[in-house]
Amino acid sequence: MIMHEFKGNKIGFCMSGGLSCLTVSKWLSEQGFDVINFVADIGQTDEGGVDELVRTLNMKGMRAVGVDLRHEMAEMSFNLLKYQAIYGDGYWNTTSASRAVLIMGLSPVMREYGCTVLAHGSVGGGNDQRRFDRYGKSLASDMKLFVPWRIPELLDLFPSRLSMIEYLASFELDFYSSDKAHHSTDANLAGISHEDKMLESLETPCTFIQPLISVWPQQASNEVETFEVRFDGGRAVEINNKSMTPLDVMVESNQIAGRNGIWMCNGLENRINGTKGRGVYEAPGLELLGYCLRQLYQATLDKQSDQLFETLSSLISKQVYEGRYFETASRASQMAMDELTANTNGRVKVSLYKGNIFFQCLRDYPIFPDTVQQKRFVAGGHRWQSGSAS
Repeated sequence: MIMHEFKGNKIGFCMSGGLSCLTVSKWLSEQGFDVINFVADIGQTDEGGVDELVRTLNMKGMRAVGVDLRHEMAEMSFNLLKYQAIYGDGYWNTTSASRAVLIMGLSPVMREYGCTVLAHGSVGGGNDQRRFDRYGKSLASDMKLFVPWRIPELLDLFPSRLSMIEYLASFELDFYSSDKAHHSTDANLAGISHEDKMLESLETPCTFIQPLISVWPQQASNEVETFEVRFDGGRAVEINNKSMTPLDVMVESNQIAGRNGIWMCNGLENRINGTKGRGVYEAPGLELLGYCLRQLYQATLDKQSDQLFETLSSLISKQVYEGRYFETASRASQMAMDELTANTNGRVKVSLYKGNIFFQCLRDYPIFPDTVQQKRFVAGGHRWQSGSAS
């Protein structure tokens, strides 16, 4: 079936360097297809440098092209922040959001190289398979979509991660050793997700995982570190009195929050297919910036606006998780939240200590008549009175 459907087409492969991607791409080449592997730099730190991966793939006879999407990933991270797109019990949607960036950023480059088929290596029955399906159809509808783990031959050939490792080794593609057969990471500028055979048991503590861009709180410095960020329209534009691009903001906040033990989240996700899957997630920069932005929202949004914001944020969080970020409900919610947060300006200062974030002060934020702070001790001791929010 696959030989007939895609015969004569050039295949653009979304190559992460992960085991499944490498296996599927190599298998397609062995079937006689013209495959170009497109490796996106989205700020990942778990599999080594993107340039090194591109160089290695080309040396091994697997044609590869690098594409810098770090700025696009930074913009998506800022959207997660503005909309507070947190899924479930604290997961910042780092992996799911990156899928939109990959398809949106890679498909135009694939077309430039003459590719008419878009392929990926997402594991069958998983979240990413559906996300790539949905984003492929909405962002690259002119291209055919190859979904690997719906092909019976592939399922028979590769029943396990170990079988994929052995297959690649037979071509002297020794990217993975057997000790990685039971562990997987997915990283980008927004954060890193960890999955592992041991984590599939709820008796395994989350501290089993070794952080890659952060540290566990007990390993953080014994010194308190101060952090100040300035927001303009819900976007972080300055850290510690230094103006920065979104990419710089994400890099800097990941470093600062990471070394202070912020933040590792243990999650048992309610997945798209109705099952539950466990992961441990690092998103230190988003957690730190998100906390600061929430302090500003509390001061600038009136009661009704705040309630509406919470409702829309919950909807967008689910839409991002399920690969529906560009659907009508998502776009309408984004427009409403952009309006709600248009005047979210101000400076937030916090202190960081061993995984904790402590509020210090809020400055230079707008005062609106319908968000006036009610006071007792400043305005008078015998009754509550409305006073300046400053």
